[in-house]
Amino acid sequence: MQEVSESLNQFDGIEAWTKLGISIGIFLIFLLLRKVFTTYIFKFFLRIAEKRKVEFAANLMLAIEQPVRWLIVLIGVIISLHYFPIDSPSAELRSKIYRSFFVFLFFWTIFNISSILTILFPKLVSKFGLEVDQIVMPFFTKIINIIIIAFGASIIAEEWGFNVDGFVAGLGLGGLAFALAAKDTVSNFFGGIVIVTEKPFTIGDWVKTPSVEGTIEDITFRSTKVRTFAQALVTVPNATLSNEPIINWSKMGKRQIAFHLGVNVTTPKEKLENVIKDIERMLIDHPEVHPETILVKFDEFSHSGFNLYLYFFTKATDFGGYLSIKEDVNFKIMEILEQEGVQIAIPSQAFILQKDSDMEAMNDFESMRD
Repeated sequence: MQEVSESLNQFDGIEAWTKLGISIGIFLIFLLLRKVFTTYIFKFFLRIAEKRKVEFAANLMLAIEQPVRWLIVLIGVIISLHYFPIDSPSAELRSKIYRSFFVFLFFWTIFNISSILTILFPKLVSKFGLEVDQIVMPFFTKIINIIIIAFGASIIAEEWGFNVDGFVAGLGLGGLAFALAAKDTVSNFFGGIVIVTEKPFTIGDWVKTPSVEGTIEDITFRSTKVRTFAQALVTVPNATLSNEPIINWSKMGKRQIAFHLGVNVTTPKEKLENVIKDIERMLIDHPEVHPETILVKFDEFSHSGFNLYLYFFTKATDFGGYLSIKEDVNFKIMEILEQEGVQIAIPSQAFILQKDSDMEAMNDFESMRD
């Protein structure tokens, strides 16, 4: 009997090692399948989508890659644990764990796919000839993502016996305290809604407010991100931004240039009239000057000469284009003055400063001679 018992124990040991080997082998096979999926199958379909320039299909493949990889691992774990010789948790507990992971992977996939809407939605809008502001889609995509996370978390919580309805009802009891604590968050959220609905700007616009000046990069539930011209990223709370005056320079149809041009007091009347007419004609003929309003007038007398007032608009509204046009106009004005033999007025203070510096230089020279 003792020999039979030892043989049975030995057989049980061999069987346990066999099950352990089968369990590990199954898990390694699924890890290999995961590697094959990533290296060959996934990349094969991704290349086909990119070659045929199907952007949505390529983005869809990228969205499901990580969840599918972990799904393969999860299936491998489930099958390998079936052969694992050591006692595992109860069937009910295992079922809860497995279902929770499946729900997590499902909502992870949905969460990734929802980001594709930012690519697909503008194309659908343009196809049907509708106009939707660029700032709307990222804002509502974030709302959809929060809803997906809330649904996924509530289903997993229900799976583990948590009463989600009771939790939501309990929020009503502490609603006042919650509202007081989240007052700024709520005001920023509604400030974001005001910005999205009234559309004072869109992503990429150049705006100026008492708080910041720069280009709009993104809007979230709490704040708006503005990239300044010094390349700093400024985060402005939506509640602050929605209550401030906003200048949207990108909405300009034209951009103003206005300045005084002083000419020498010795300029004859005829030459002054010719300069005014030539500058006005140059601005009318300039392809980048808006033809609607062009004023070149003899405005006033000054201590140093005659002041001409120039008032016109450029067609370009971006800062770089505006400066280029302004520079070109200035060079053309210099050419007109040279052609007419008219000199720019030098302020009388400059003469005084020059005279003082000449006197100082003369005094220094005399002292050196002494």
